[in-house]
Amino acid sequence: SLSPHVRQSIELQKQFGLRREEAMKFSPDYALGGYDPYSAPVLKIKPSWAKGGRARDIPITSDAQRDALMAALTLAGDGSLIPIDSSYKQHLGVFERETRAIGLGQTHGLRHLYAQNRYRELTGFDCPAVGGVFDLSDEQKALDMSARQTVSNELGHNRLSVTGIYLGSWSHK
Repeated sequence: SLSPHVRQSIELQKQFGLRREEAMKFSPDYALGGYDPYSAPVLKIKPSWAKGGRARDIPITSDAQRDALMAALTLAGDGSLIPIDSSYKQHLGVFERETRAIGLGQTHGLRHLYAQNRYRELTGFDCPAVGGVFDLSDEQKALDMSARQTVSNELGHNRLSVTGIYLGSWSHK
């Protein structure tokens, strides 16, 4: 079974597409930027949590996301999702053991899930990775490109091509 800090990090990965390190180092106090979880417009990702030191904002669009933020805030207070008596490296060991024990492995699949759900939210249709429509109209093609750019930004990627890994490609159908 999962310890509270690991469980909460996984929930943030699922709800916001965070990388494992971002979800572990996550400090709700910082991420909410002075707002409470039920009024915050975006989640702020701190450069020191992010790959390549790239800060970003992720829009908060659902009640499930707000509930996850409230739970993280309740657990971490003004700290992070690394327990107060652990270093990042020590907690990473706990995280890896616990997620392996429940068959979740690297947890990177949660980023894929976020990307695919967010794409559907933005376009109204499934991406190719989950069997989306085959022939896109011009309007759908424009929606597709816009959604890919949005998802790419929210995941913290500076290259649009990287989102193809998460969303799939229309050309390979």
